[in-house]
Amino acid sequence: MAWEAVKRSWEEVVEGDDGSLTVGERLEAEKRRRLLRDTTPLQRGIIRHLMLVLDMSFAMAEKDLLPTRHRLTWKFAREFVRAYFEQNPISQMGIIGMRDGIAVRISDMSGDPTEHLEHLKKWEDMDPQGNPSLQNALEMCRGALFHAPSHGTREVLIIYGALLSSDPGDIRDTISNLIVDRIRVTIVGLAAQVAICEEICSKTNAGDETQYNVAIDEVHFRELFLRTTTPPVTRTQAHSTASVLMMGFPSRTLAPADAVVYCACHNLPTREGYSCTRCLTRVCRLPAECPGCGLTLIFSTHLARSYHHLFPLRNWVEVPWTEARKSKACYSCLAPFPDPPRRRKDKDIDKGGGTDGPTAEEKEAGGRGGENEQDGGDQAEAKTTELPGVSESGRYACEVCSNHFCIDCDVFAHEVIHNCPGCQSDIRGQQGKTEAENNGTTETNGHHTNGAMEVDS
Repeated sequence: MAWEAVKRSWEEVVEGDDGSLTVGERLEAEKRRRLLRDTTPLQRGIIRHLMLVLDMSFAMAEKDLLPTRHRLTWKFAREFVRAYFEQNPISQMGIIGMRDGIAVRISDMSGDPTEHLEHLKKWEDMDPQGNPSLQNALEMCRGALFHAPSHGTREVLIIYGALLSSDPGDIRDTISNLIVDRIRVTIVGLAAQVAICEEICSKTNAGDETQYNVAIDEVHFRELFLRTTTPPVTRTQAHSTASVLMMGFPSRTLAPADAVVYCACHNLPTREGYSCTRCLTRVCRLPAECPGCGLTLIFSTHLARSYHHLFPLRNWVEVPWTEARKSKACYSCLAPFPDPPRRRKDKDIDKGGGTDGPTAEEKEAGGRGGENEQDGGDQAEAKTTELPGVSESGRYACEVCSNHFCIDCDVFAHEVIHNCPGCQSDIRGQQGKTEAENNGTTETNGHHTNGAMEVDS
């Protein structure tokens, strides 16, 4: 990593025992800290309705987060929109801003990330001004989430940079209405803890106080922002009952060359589109809700991608030097791993000594700890790390397929594809099944042949 990319050297640079300075271990530990989370399968709502509330008040002009709170928030907001719809393709989202004591609507509730990004781009150049109003923003979120179906979740994510709220009435009445409407509120603060924010998150999340956090730096802010892409755990009994939801899976169609076709969602001419499986209304993008009959139209891959939250990929474990000789390169990207440290016995052989057998001291020790001494030689020569979660050998192993991966593939597998490349490419079970089927077919054919021969005789 280039030293120019280091912003806070006193936090990221680590000084070794020999006086050397390293940056990679600290960054690797930060990646592993984000990945090591609870992977217990829980019931979650995969159809979500979320309102993103962005603070656009005077407090966002502060420069404690580079370049400013406002610029960094809008940058992470664009990343959040992409990540939200990538991880929750059949969900919907709307965006609201707080400025001048009122709440402004940036984009309506929609399942199209392109529309949200276009509206964010229009509002990005407006300078922050005025006071924020939590009550006005929450009331507008209630109105947007009022028509959300009962089978989906109702959530509000607030990015709050101020230490005050200019409300027209009693905000606790709004909190009571949020509880009745089953709306969960998550707040990410940028300045300091505010008592009313903690009260809102605690009461709307059944006493869970972890939904209100204050960002320490830019990396922590991004982590708290993107953490909401994971659906919340279902707590109430009303949500745990199974319900049937009708969906359509249309195929892509192409309009004739001599015809002009308009999409019903934007009323714009288009050649490519998707026809609703129920009323044949044409839409230009998926996922979408049919403007004619209200049927949810998605791809089958969207539905399959939504289920990885219910069955998360298990955390990979660190590989010590004693097991590092099993792999020389990453199983996924083939990046070479550092070579394991050489044993003391091997070093003595290279120097020309130690080939005549054990010494008198080694014979006297006998079998008391010969193995431990040999294993200890590896650890003595290895470069150990004191950072938690970081593998001393640079290898991370999947406990199912036992393949070794690098830290970049570990992050990519857990945050993007949510599958283990080693488990997905393991065909040993399929080969055994095929061989068993072939053996069974051969035996069956043999029985048929013997039976036919007996009949003929």
